[in-house]
Amino acid sequence: MLSTSTESVVRDGGPPPAAAPRPPAQRYERPVLVAIAALAALLCLWGLDHSSFHGFYAAAVRSMTDNPVAFLFGSFDPGNTLTIDKLPGFLWPQALSALVFGFHPWALVLPQALEIVASVVLLHVLVRRWAGVPAGLLAAAFLALTPVTIGLGRSVTEDAPFVLLLLLAAEAAWRATERGRVGPLLLAGFWVGVAFQCKMLEAWAVLPALAGTYLVAAPPSLRRRLRDLALAAAVMFAVSVSWMVAATLTPGSARPYLDGTTDNSAFGLVVGYNFLTRFHTVGVDAAGTGSVAPNESLRAAGSGPGMGDSVWKMFSPGLATQTGWLYPLAALGLVGGALALWRRRPARTDRVLAGQVLWGVWLATFFFVFSFGSVTGHTYYMGVVAVALAAFAGAGVVRAWRAGLRGGPQGWVLPVALAVNAAWCVALTLWYPRFLPWSGPAAAVLAVVALALAVLRRRPRVARAGLAVGLAAALLVPAAWSASALSLRYNQPGSLARVGPTSHRSGNPLAQLDPAQQHLLGYLTAHRHGAEYLAAVPGWWSAAPYVISANAHVMPMGGFTGRVPYPSSARFHRLIDSGRLRYVVLKRTDVRAAHRHGAHTLVGGLVRWTSDHCAPVPAAAYDGSRDHTNRLYDCGPAHRRG
Repeated sequence: MLSTSTESVVRDGGPPPAAAPRPPAQRYERPVLVAIAALAALLCLWGLDHSSFHGFYAAAVRSMTDNPVAFLFGSFDPGNTLTIDKLPGFLWPQALSALVFGFHPWALVLPQALEIVASVVLLHVLVRRWAGVPAGLLAAAFLALTPVTIGLGRSVTEDAPFVLLLLLAAEAAWRATERGRVGPLLLAGFWVGVAFQCKMLEAWAVLPALAGTYLVAAPPSLRRRLRDLALAAAVMFAVSVSWMVAATLTPGSARPYLDGTTDNSAFGLVVGYNFLTRFHTVGVDAAGTGSVAPNESLRAAGSGPGMGDSVWKMFSPGLATQTGWLYPLAALGLVGGALALWRRRPARTDRVLAGQVLWGVWLATFFFVFSFGSVTGHTYYMGVVAVALAAFAGAGVVRAWRAGLRGGPQGWVLPVALAVNAAWCVALTLWYPRFLPWSGPAAAVLAVVALALAVLRRRPRVARAGLAVGLAAALLVPAAWSASALSLRYNQPGSLARVGPTSHRSGNPLAQLDPAQQHLLGYLTAHRHGAEYLAAVPGWWSAAPYVISANAHVMPMGGFTGRVPYPSSARFHRLIDSGRLRYVVLKRTDVRAAHRHGAHTLVGGLVRWTSDHCAPVPAAAYDGSRDHTNRLYDCGPAHRRG
């Protein structure tokens, strides 16, 4: 306890007191934490040898292992024609893993799994400092049993490293707040800047939580706190924009074209395409930033049940079944913590107050950003939300348990909260009655048993047994869904971070060449005649099999959406005239669409010009499978028409 005089000094911004002692270590802490980390590792790593390639990202990783330019800028193809439509930072660990272990599907998933295990352990460290050892262990266990967490550990998306980097930033900011030192705060800014390389402006959404915690609870004077935050912001900004500056200062001819943009600008990629277009429903127009229009068909395809752009989206089965299992227990931690602080009026530098600010602002910011941002059916965005939910749930359960030990009406808080959480989980299972149908009824039975035992709470052993059963009831459904990842029937590593009934093991048809494509590749390789590119194809989906399977230098036209104006008509014809590009591979549907709809897009115009002016190569020369899906056009000088 601080004396009255010391407390007044802290409130007035005087000299910082000695750092508050951290919770003492408990004998059970390390073995329990090791067990939780081992559980997370098991759920993330099991079946890794059955991983599949993600067509878009795997092609980029294969290209990034080919040359330093592709690695730095995140080229989709080894010829450095186009980048991916994001910053490449999240793929750097995957590319390094592929360089070390070889280009295998599991090598691309392995970094994600390790990042999630590290996130589980780091969450324990953070919550432990805030709310004690039991709360930290519970928070880590809750995070490890949340389906989206396991999905991230078995995926190749950008959110696994993103979650870890934000937790590293939070840990550094927490040390800075406890000790009143600027060094850890600068480190927090650095970690946020690195997280920017994974998720761009989404990384800055954590700044209110980190800055608010330091501003509210750090011991130094207000002037020094503001100065420290300004210095940390400068570090964060410099690291954040470092890739953008490098891309901007590098001549366009010396790097790949930036996907998602109409003007090849890093600003258009980051601010327009990957930020403003996410808020299209609130009337934001990103065209002026150099961004291509978002692909409406892709957005509609990923919408899922009960989705929309409002707060209620976060409670829809498409997202809540992956992330929102702990809403009731997290509300218990959030509201209970706020009430406890209100009652005892703590000092400004109080550790509990700091944690309440950190996790409360974290949860509120990401919750509302995702409520109105267009995340479609991509549940992997919710990983950062799951972190805050797990933190509040762990602290809330422990606080309610301790309050219940004092007897009185407070003894009913935790049993009722656990029962409500179990009922919420059972309600969510009703959307998917055929998936693990036993889990909902089993959780309901356990909840009823727990409430029955709570009636006998005057008997300590019975009360503890009732709470244990209630906790099992609350966690049974999410744990069962997370454990379903152990079966290849329900989940295949390398997917898009969805675990549960909507996950399926379908493989990826873009990850390998079919017989027709193999014959075509053989013909193009034999008749290359010194060309830089084997062929040009419309769309990344047509290029991906050749890149993944053979590291082939094919030119993807149109980028991820098919609307990127690259290559321009002038560049396309220069490549043809110089002999750097000779062949174009088109599907029959591409040709029909280009002639039916005209040159509505640049790629459509190039397809139409190719079909009108280049000579078709006889199918018998390259289509040994008689598939006839692909048509090969020779645009060499001797074969051009008109």
